[in-house]
Amino acid sequence: VQLQASGGGLVQPGGSLRLSCAASGSIVSINSMGWYRQAPGKQRELVATITSNDITNYADSVKGRFTISRDNAKNTLWLQMSSLKPEDTAVYYCNADIRVYYGGTTYRNDYWGQGTLVTVSS
Repeated sequence: VQLQASGGGLVQPGGSLRLSCAASGSIVSINSMGWYRQAPGKQRELVATITSNDITNYADSVKGRFTISRDNAKNTLWLQMSSLKPEDTAVYYCNADIRVYYGGTTYRNDYWGQGTLVTVSS
């Protein structure tokens, strides 16, 4: 199973970006999914999560500016980021709790994407 994140880049303060994360492989089902970020010199922190039935949770720092969503049929996760601030600069990672099929049975495991860099700067 792989998680492929994309959509990062350089944006000016106040701008918008949309991150995507596509899961692929022997997937039986995906439970919760989420976005985390890690700024230089800081620990990785939660940005937003979404359950399989679309219950969302956001860090206080992004509430009202970021929107997490998913398409269960396409095993895809998005993060729409608006009103971006320089303090949003970080590597953004997608995460998913996935039940996979392997060797005649299924396993539940936690997966991470490779990260995509978001830089907010003028």
